[in-house]
Amino acid sequence: MSQVHALSDDQVGQELRKMTAFIKQEALEKAREIEIKANEEFSIEKSKLVRQETDAIDAAHAKKLKQAAMSQQITRSTVANKTRLKVLAARQQLLDDIFEAASRRLADGAKDEAKYRGTLKNLLLEGLYALAEPDVQVRARKADYDIVKDAIKDAESEYKSNIGKETKVTIDEEDPLPEGSSGGLSIVGGNGKIEINNTFDERLLLLQSSSLPAVRKALFGANPNRKFYD
Repeated sequence: MSQVHALSDDQVGQELRKMTAFIKQEALEKAREIEIKANEEFSIEKSKLVRQETDAIDAAHAKKLKQAAMSQQITRSTVANKTRLKVLAARQQLLDDIFEAASRRLADGAKDEAKYRGTLKNLLLEGLYALAEPDVQVRARKADYDIVKDAIKDAESEYKSNIGKETKVTIDEEDPLPEGSSGGLSIVGGNGKIEINNTFDERLLLLQSSSLPAVRKALFGANPNRKFYD
């Protein structure tokens, strides 16, 4: 039978020291592992946070750049539109001034009686050819009645010579043209239902409408943005 010998105090002390040293070493290694892992996780989290902040800063910067570019584009477009509108307004004002000046000079066409008589005759003939009626009336300014009567004689004669038919033209003295008008006359047919306005003012309006594209081109050049022409 084997005998169990009790450990001496020195032996117990040595065993305790060994166990303590082992436990301490295990604790140190475990603490080192925890520290290394913690440092790794900290580095990973730190890198993640830095990357997130960097991405956020980059996104904010990109957004500001986009907003700045859009704002600049809007400003440029606004300035361009305002400039274009000012140019168009100035051009329109020039055109208005031209036709306004022409309107003020319309009355000059009645100062030379011989030329005015010929003009009235031609305006009257235009209406007679269009109506082709045996009896028509003309409306004119009271101040022009004498010249209009001469123009009527000339027109009736030329109409008969060209058409081979007679037409009778009378002045509608009950409904004269306003004295403030520039001249010309209005031819009435169809028992008063048809009126051909050949006054100077109306002819200028027609001329303004028909010649406006040509006047624009002559003054400002061809429009590079226009693709279709009449």
